[in-house]
Amino acid sequence: MKSLLAIKNLKVSVEDKAILKGIDLTIEPGQFHVIMGPNGSGKSSLSYTLMGHPRYTVTDGTISFDGQDITTLSPDKRAQLGMFLAMQHPLEVEGVALKDFLRQAYNALYDGTPRQKRLKEFAEHLIAKLRLLGMDSDFAERSINVGFSGGEKKRAETLQLAVLEPKLVILDEIDSGLDVDALKTVCNALNQVKAANPSMAILLITHYTRILNHLQPEIVHVMQDGMLVASGGPELAHQIELEGFKGN
Repeated sequence: MKSLLAIKNLKVSVEDKAILKGIDLTIEPGQFHVIMGPNGSGKSSLSYTLMGHPRYTVTDGTISFDGQDITTLSPDKRAQLGMFLAMQHPLEVEGVALKDFLRQAYNALYDGTPRQKRLKEFAEHLIAKLRLLGMDSDFAERSINVGFSGGEKKRAETLQLAVLEPKLVILDEIDSGLDVDALKTVCNALNQVKAANPSMAILLITHYTRILNHLQPEIVHVMQDGMLVASGGPELAHQIELEGFKGN
């Protein structure tokens, strides 16, 4: 079986400064991976590199997705293949309703395929996802992230991935800035989406183990100084909670 994501000896620089220093990582369909590490270790840089951000220059190694080399592919092409990045700080877009954005994004991803939907079909699809996540329909009428609390912004991200149904979801510190109740709400939504899409793979990037109280990752990695220095099961996260990152 081909891997969904295969990263081999990935080295990345920003303005000639080495950021990632030889990353090897394989994710299979349906797997849930977590990357933990201190600030400045390269976690977010990896997420942006995977989505093709032009600021990050790949100097060595390859990235393959669903059997295709995407190392030089543009971000929109990667999204069309089934990759999704939930950003730490989502942008606000005044005057564009979330539902309209989602319809445009959905049809851009599935243009020319049997999954493309007419207006009525998409409306039914969106309503089904809102119900899955326990969200009121008014939520999708609001301008994208305008006036949203931190928790609402992250809920909007989970709605996007529920509607778009990507093969791989990259969550870049989705727990950032959330209080205990908001974190639980966002994690419950994420669990609902994962349960509805068992083949969806998740790569969660975080500093803290508290989010793992509400999620069930299979594999935990530790990143330091641009390298993955340890990998293991959920017990590795508990070790980090007790000993900190210096113990790995």
